[in-house]
Amino acid sequence: MITNLLVANRGEIARRVFRTCRSLGIATTAVYADPDADAPHTGEADAAVRLPGAAPADTYLRGDLIVKAALAAGADAVHPGYGFLSENAQFAQEVLDAGLTWIGPPPAAIAAMGSKTAAKRLMAAAGVPVLAAVTDPVEADLPLLVKAAAGGGGRGMRIVHRLDELEPRLAEARAEAAKSFGSDEVFCERYLPTGRHVEVQLLADLHGTVWAVGERDCSLQRRHQKVVEEAPAPGLDEAVRTALHASAVAAARAIGYTGAGTAEFLLGPDGRFHFLEMNTRLQVEHPVTECVTGLDLVALQLRVAEGEPLPGPHPPAPRGHAIEARLYAEDPGRDWQPQTGLLHRLELPGVTAEFTTAAGDTGLRLDSGVAAGSVIGVHYDPMLAKVVAWAPTRAAAARRLADALTRARIHGPLTNRGLLVAALRHPAFLAGRVHTAFLAEHAADLTAAPGGDALPALAAALADAAARRRGAALPSGWRNLPSQPQSKRYAAADATEYEVRYRFGRTGLVAEAHPGTTLVSATPTRVVLDTDGVRSAFDIARHGDRVHLDTPAGATVLTVLERFADPASQTDPGALLAPMPGTVVRTAAAVGDTVTAGQSLLWLEAMKMEHRVTAPADGVLTELRAVPGQQVELGTLLAVVQPAP
Repeated sequence: MITNLLVANRGEIARRVFRTCRSLGIATTAVYADPDADAPHTGEADAAVRLPGAAPADTYLRGDLIVKAALAAGADAVHPGYGFLSENAQFAQEVLDAGLTWIGPPPAAIAAMGSKTAAKRLMAAAGVPVLAAVTDPVEADLPLLVKAAAGGGGRGMRIVHRLDELEPRLAEARAEAAKSFGSDEVFCERYLPTGRHVEVQLLADLHGTVWAVGERDCSLQRRHQKVVEEAPAPGLDEAVRTALHASAVAAARAIGYTGAGTAEFLLGPDGRFHFLEMNTRLQVEHPVTECVTGLDLVALQLRVAEGEPLPGPHPPAPRGHAIEARLYAEDPGRDWQPQTGLLHRLELPGVTAEFTTAAGDTGLRLDSGVAAGSVIGVHYDPMLAKVVAWAPTRAAAARRLADALTRARIHGPLTNRGLLVAALRHPAFLAGRVHTAFLAEHAADLTAAPGGDALPALAAALADAAARRRGAALPSGWRNLPSQPQSKRYAAADATEYEVRYRFGRTGLVAEAHPGTTLVSATPTRVVLDTDGVRSAFDIARHGDRVHLDTPAGATVLTVLERFADPASQTDPGALLAPMPGTVVRTAAAVGDTVTAGQSLLWLEAMKMEHRVTAPADGVLTELRAVPGQQVELGTLLAVVQPAP
């Protein structure tokens, strides 16, 4: 029997495992890197052991330190979570060699699936359909997908649309794969732009039972990483579903698999599917399966690890539909650039369960690894939360999830919330026309600015006036005689600028751009306006120069602008500034080189991914200040490209 479980991970997955442990009466132990000293998962555990340092390579990827932490804390089992060391066969063996229980498949099964190329050969031998690797990329039909043989999570993956892109993309993939997985082996396979990513949840015990616990559709992706997942997969032909489940079970049996795992497949437009890989761990998106089956997959992992059989020969049939959205601190309109900073607030209305599934045919679940006061840094994935809605129908689940995200109060770094809501309400998504290029295909619709409404800016100005007039006899902007109006300037997230001009006279508010708008009430935190008989209420919070305005119809974030621009803030048009804090990985040009628009000049690594910095226009590279290994802050000057003489 397991009595004390260490989770070799952080964030929401550590909290998710702790939630099940508490329900089973199992003590919990956390590990934490220095940036996570005050993180929610560190405080929730019964005991926590420090891993000195900040970077994952020095902390969460140090299997030796984690095993020592488990022994020091008196833990008798280790759960790897996902990511980090969760699919590292050597770490699994080290845990077992230390006399601890490993919550996962046997090391041999992890090793068998550790290389995608080897796994494809093994699966083909077991009769599972595979998408064959391309042996001669130069002669192959385009487009191609370059993939890291030893990893996942979107790292070490590049799409090749033209033959002249092949060598640069191979080099990028090899470099990223070597840094992320310790192996620079990559391979190419045919890229299906409108294929669907469908995966089957597996559970297998030590007594020969293998469950295919339904499938999930994870086709909505960016940077080859999942953003929206759902169960069951919409519009799947029943014969295809049956064949998918059978192939997944065959894959598990072929390697003697036990515990929880996922067989991932690419489903082509013709209805044929191909094995991609097996994730020998719990998946990020496992909550959607829990919501439609009522199972606790973590509890079943522990049950299997303790040698108990699965509760029956077959899993429960799914009921209804569940959709999960990953809320990231990132800017979809700027190539998904990750965002950093202090999270001031994270609240979702109507949440019925956290890290578990409540009873009932409908509900809203929140799994988050952060809270108000958390700092979103550069060392880890920028996911703030997973939000899951389940309902009797897919349409009802999508509506519930979109509404919850719309009403959420998220104050801090910019997020992908607007894109998620737009995707969930998009006609193509609601019709089930999903595929891996969905977000790229509909990017214009999903990232469009919401209409240039200046009313939030007026509300922000009136809240600011209310804050400044506290203790004053007359409201700010009040005049007995007509005079110059008060003026405030704001910028929206899409760089649209608003100048608000208003005054108060004998008849109340007079706002130049809003002739039909009257002020109902205004405090520093809440403003109610009436426009032609329709009232709009804004809840307002200001953090530094950013103003967050929340309404039932959605949120607006404005940045306060100075009345006059600071000349010191102006930059050269050809200057390339760091779009995020990170580390310079490598450079691909030298001072004096002639460069073309879009040409890769250097790469930054931040939040587990590499980000290209490209030439903004044709010209000459006149400055290159970035040096490989250099840590840079947001806005650091990296390079300068000037027009050619």
